[in-house]
This record gives sequence, C-alpha cells and structure tokens, in this order.
Amino acid sequence: MTDLAIIDPHFHLWDLENNYYPWLSDGVKPSAFGDYTAINKTYLLKDYLADAAGLTLVKAVHLDVGFDPRDPAGETRWLQGVADQHGFPQGIVGYADLRKPDVGDLLDAHMQSPNFRGIRQSMNYHTDPAKTYLSEPHVSRTPDWRRGFKELARRGLSFDLQLYYWQMEEFLELAGDFPDVQIILNHTGMQVDGPEHFEGWRKAMHGLAKAPNVACKISGLGMGDWTWTTESIRPYVEEAIGAFGVKRCMFASNFPVDKLFSSYSAIWNAFSQITASYSKEERQALFHDNAARFYRL
Repeated sequence: MTDLAIIDPHFHLWDLENNYYPWLSDGVKPSAFGDYTAINKTYLLKDYLADAAGLTLVKAVHLDVGFDPRDPAGETRWLQGVADQHGFPQGIVGYADLRKPDVGDLLDAHMQSPNFRGIRQSMNYHTDPAKTYLSEPHVSRTPDWRRGFKELARRGLSFDLQLYYWQMEEFLELAGDFPDVQIILNHTGMQVDGPEHFEGWRKAMHGLAKAPNVACKISGLGMGDWTWTTESIRPYVEEAIGAFGVKRCMFASNFPVDKLFSSYSAIWNAFSQITASYSKEERQALFHDNAARFYRL
C-alpha cells in the first residue's frame, strides 16, 4: 500500500435524501460506465473517508455530479457547508452551462463559496446515446458557448474538460484561443470503447498535450475496463504521462463511480506500482503537488 501523501482531485458526494440528482433520483439509466445500481444510494463524506481509510489522504477536490439543474450553485453551497464543518472538500468544481446568457451570474453565485475553483460542463458526444452527455457536437465552436467561456477567463476560473478522444482536436483549438484558462482533462480522456481504440486515443492525447494550458487527470480507467488490473491500465497511465509529462498529470480516484470496479486503495496502489521506478519528486508531483497547484489548494 502506498504511503505517499495524496490529494485526490476528483471525487463525488451525493445526498439523495436532501438533494435532487436526476441521474440518481429518477432511477438508473443506460450509461457510459454500465449498470450503476450499486452506487445509487446516498454517499456522504463519512463514506468517502471510510473508503480512503489506510491511505494518507490530505485533501480532495469535488467535481459536479449532475445536481439539480434548476440550481447548480446549490451543490456548491451544500459542499461548502460540508467543508466548513469537516474540512473536506478543499476544492469544489461546480456546473454551469456556458451557453446560457446569464452564466456570469451563476459563476458569481458559485464564487460566493470560498472553496470554489472552476466548472465542469461535460462535453462527451457519442454515437451511442447512453454515452452522450451533451446533445450536440462541436459546442465549443459556437459563439454562445465561447462567450460563456470568456466569463471563466475573466474570473480566473479553471475548466474541467470531459470528452472522448475524437473531440480532442476541437479542444486543442479552444485551448489555443484561451491560453490563460487552465483546462484540466478528466478521466485520462475517457477511453470507454475498448482496446481497439487505444491507438486513436493515444494519438489524440499527444495532440491535445501540445497545449501548455491543458493538464491531465489520470482517473476513471475502470469506466472503460470493468475488470481492470494494474497491468491492463498501465499502458494508459504511461501514455498519458508520456504525452503530458509528469508536471501536468495528477492521479485521482473518481470515487464512488469507480467503486463499481474496485476499492479505493486498489486504485492508488496500482498508480504506486506503475510509478515505482519514478523519483520521489516525480511521484510526489503526481500524487499530491500537481493537484495542489492546478486547483490552487
């Protein structure tokens, strides 16, 4: 078991008794990561910390998790309340639809919470409706969406980018047009379509990594490999680090979604084994320091 101090820059909480999450509250639906019945129950900070027991978890960043779309800032307010009481999460990434004309007002509402750092609007577009998060492709090239993205730039907020590899060229273009916005790729590029797509994913990752303002979270690998082992995910971890470099990568758990496929400790131990030959400084960057830097913790 790794004894490294860990910052987990990607986890989720949900309270089904007191909050509304359409994808959970309205019943299990087809998804990119299969049947999620096993996690369709309240998951609070105490549950997350129990899953992390035995590891030196020092900080964590919460990512938006499909909260009530009528009040996206409500999730941030709830999480800030959790943080004020318990210390975690130290960073909060909320949701905003950048296409909406009043998105600036929503960002300001999020920013009332001191742990708020940026937003995620999942861009995943797929021929399979179950794997599609956004109803139309190439949204980042539309004037309305870009107007909203400029509001992030004005406020010094980061953007968590979730997409599939064939969309990466589009977002390389975006990164070049907004060099001052920190973009953080989610889930290692979310390769959920089988090993036959590895080469396409690899090339796209190296392409996106050309943008110096894009960092990569190495996480969510269970979503594309439900029976993963350390050796089956090793090529993805090594290629991601090969593309982005040690200074622009960070490891994350994606819990409790990845609880469908493994324990919390199994994820971190796999990362530890894969990087066993790395220097102490490189491992500290991947497990801790880069997350602190990119999320301003």
